[in-house]
Amino acid sequence: MKNILILAEGKIAKHFIVWLSKKRVANNHYHIASNTILEENIKYNKNTTSFSAIDSTSYSKLLHILEEKNYSHVFIIVESYDDVKHIIHNINSIDDRLRIILLNQWDEKKIIKFNHNVIVLDMYDLISGHLYDKLPNVPIVPNNIGLGQGEVMEVHVPFGSSYAFRHVGSIVQQKWKIVALYRDEKQILPTGATMIRPNDTLLVVGRPTVLDGIYKLINKRKGLFPEPFGKNIYLLLDLRYDKKKAMEYLSEAILLTRRLQNKELFIRVVHPTNLKITEEIKAYQDNNIHIDISYELNGTKDIVEYDISQHDIGLIMCSQTSLYKEYHNLTFYYLRKLVYIFGSIRIADINSAVILMSDEEKMESISSTAFDLCEILKLPLKLCDFNPDGDFSGRKMTIDHYETMANLFNSSITVEQKIANPIRELSKMRNILHINSFKDKSKHAFIWQLIIMNISNLFPKIYRHPKLLIPFESSDN
Repeated sequence: MKNILILAEGKIAKHFIVWLSKKRVANNHYHIASNTILEENIKYNKNTTSFSAIDSTSYSKLLHILEEKNYSHVFIIVESYDDVKHIIHNINSIDDRLRIILLNQWDEKKIIKFNHNVIVLDMYDLISGHLYDKLPNVPIVPNNIGLGQGEVMEVHVPFGSSYAFRHVGSIVQQKWKIVALYRDEKQILPTGATMIRPNDTLLVVGRPTVLDGIYKLINKRKGLFPEPFGKNIYLLLDLRYDKKKAMEYLSEAILLTRRLQNKELFIRVVHPTNLKITEEIKAYQDNNIHIDISYELNGTKDIVEYDISQHDIGLIMCSQTSLYKEYHNLTFYYLRKLVYIFGSIRIADINSAVILMSDEEKMESISSTAFDLCEILKLPLKLCDFNPDGDFSGRKMTIDHYETMANLFNSSITVEQKIANPIRELSKMRNILHINSFKDKSKHAFIWQLIIMNISNLFPKIYRHPKLLIPFESSDN
């Protein structure tokens, strides 16, 4: 049991005593000492609260109270500044080790410098702080949790946020973490497959400086592609496979980077088998284009992984051959990065983006990123529901979701449902960007590689389409 002495005079003190009766803390006993607040006028719990009708400025009265019990804290909520000075002087004369909490109710800058055992709370700062927290675009930071320096933050997810309609597991959380999510007045402890929705409130922890940046990102509207997967673009050129098209891939990467806002392009050349091409690539180095060439024969995977983490990479651009033959697809998935696979169609010649409809969870997961990129590239989006059996049931919620997102992003969308083989239909299309989910295939990596290569051989027309792969973590992972 901790004993708390409260020296109380005035309206604020009376309100605080009433508040204590509503917010009782177990194992605390409050002794109220007041000359103006009458015991009979206050509703309180007699088991946890007692009263003394005394003048708090009296040394003898204070001495009598402080000798009766061992108090851990003394709260002083008194309107008269002159009385406060007498009270603190008397308390320190009796015991200068007592912890004193003083409410400053005076706007004049006349508070003297008290001893180290006195903690001063400014009433006007407290009120202003609470009002400030209610302003829009202001993060809510608890002052009495942890260090109280902003390492715990509550963030509201607005409509149009780059974090809306994303699975928690697809968001890179370095030096911060989403620990809870609040929706419809219920708390959700998120897993990697938990989807963040507009109007959710996230409870995040991490370094205060990092959380400030995360708050701004969450509250920024669309148009931040490739965030929140990362900020910058990474071009991987493996000259064993990409020698013939290396300069074309470089041109494509530069074009996309320039269409994005405030992004940098980092280029990694591995296995530089052709000196002439290497020198041509080097000539593109400037303030926003950074080029590194690796002459080692081994350790490419470690180099690529280091680059991605070091340069805050969100989108990786590479050829299909280097992606699957070197198993980079596994690395990129685990790092939760977007992957752009080059096709025979250049970015400037793409006239629409296509998504083959699949299960609802996948479709919702990739929607925000798909619309974000389509807005930047000014591409219409087409949902294709091709089913050989003609079963189109269960698609309404997915289509409604995409139509809602289209309105939000002010984008156009069309839906085509057709009894057809999806691979054959996709192979007939021209000048499209194929957007798809990017799921973990590590458990069957070798088999998956064979499937990719076999489909590529069977349907070569499909692989002229450039593709955007968006990492997806299903609820059954």
